[in-house]
Parts: sequence; structure tokens; C-alpha cells
Amino acid sequence: MLYWFFVRALGPIARWRMHPQGVGVENIPRAGGAIIAANHLAVVDDALIPLTCPRMVHFMGKAEYFEGKGLKGRFMKWWFTSVGVFPVDRSGGSNSLGALAHALEIIQGGHLFGIHVEGTRSPDGRLYRGHTGVAKLALESGCDIIPTAIIGSREVQMPGQVIPGVGHTKVIYGKPITVSKMDPKGITHEHLRELTDRVTAEIEKLSGQEYVDEYAQKVKEQLAHANSASK
Repeated sequence: MLYWFFVRALGPIARWRMHPQGVGVENIPRAGGAIIAANHLAVVDDALIPLTCPRMVHFMGKAEYFEGKGLKGRFMKWWFTSVGVFPVDRSGGSNSLGALAHALEIIQGGHLFGIHVEGTRSPDGRLYRGHTGVAKLALESGCDIIPTAIIGSREVQMPGQVIPGVGHTKVIYGKPITVSKMDPKGITHEHLRELTDRVTAEIEKLSGQEYVDEYAQKVKEQLAHANSASK
């Protein structure tokens, strides 16, 4: 794993440009498995959490990052694999179950797992409805969920911007949400939805974002369709 090498080698540059501030770091358990459940505003979010968290955090990454061709594709696959990112098919349903199973293994192995509850970046800076994967992992493992708010990343890296600009960012780690382990067969959709909404509500309080009771991916698709129709 080159995770800490990249954090320490590239961290000073990132800190100089984005000035990340970690708040509530004491809420992160010193040992054992837990879930860092965060909002998602920019690609750079997955750098801000490692820069402010004292423990290594494993993440999912969209499968496209691992499927590129040529030198660039091989480099991206090597990069993401080296820093603890593993692929997930974001089409949902059974296609995503393999990634969730791997995430469960990471948590049960005593490690931190980071997940963006919205499933994709916010299209406009607001907080969107959470997907239930975070709840499924927590209920099956019985681990704590740390609601986490990332602030300012959209301002330093707007959609389509590759290299982040200069600005100030903040990662707020909230009080842990304690979850009791359940038999997977007894977990209902109501259990998943209730816990997911609770986590999202805590992120909303920490981030100060306006909440939208709609999936971000659906809104993105609607915007793309509207833009295509207007051309």
C-alpha cells in the first residue's frame, strides 16, 4: 500500500492549496472497524478525508477508473489500487453487491471504510437523498457510523475542473451513530431507509447544506436530458 506515502509526499502541496481543516477528529475510533459516511461535492473529497483522518480509510471508486485502456488507463488503475480504492459498478442492484461484500470484509477486519451516501457528486452543491448501502454495511457488521461533512471542496474544484484551485476546506467528523448488529435475513427496507435517513440528517446538520429528497444521479440524468433537448 502506498497510501501513507502519497498522503505524506503530496499532502504538503494539497494543504498549501486547499488548507484542509479537520474538526471532530476525536470522534474517529482509534481502533476497530467503522464507516466514514460523507457528503460528496468534488473529486478531491477523497483526498481531503485522508488528509484529515489519522487512520487509513478505504474507499470505493467507480468501475470506469479501473477499466481505462493504454498507459493512462493502467496508471489510473495502479493509482487507485495503491491508495486503497476498489471498484464498484454504480448501476446498482446485484451489480453493486460484490463491492459491498468487499467493504464488509474491510470493516470486519478492523479498518475504516469511507462512503459517500449520495452515491455520486452533488450536481449543485445541495445534499441529496442517501443510498442505503451505508446502512446495510453498518447493520450487518454492527459498526459505528461517523457522519462526516465536507465543506468548501466544490469551491476549490468545480465540476469539470481537473486541478483544484486555492481555497479553504473543512472536514467535520460528527458524533458516532451506534448501530446494533442484525441478522442479514432480518434486515428490512424500512431498517435500511430509517438508518440511512438518520445519517443523512446528521450530515445535513454538520454541513449546513440544503437537503433535496431525490437521488443525485436521477437529477443529473434529468439535467443531461434537458441540456441535450435544448441543443
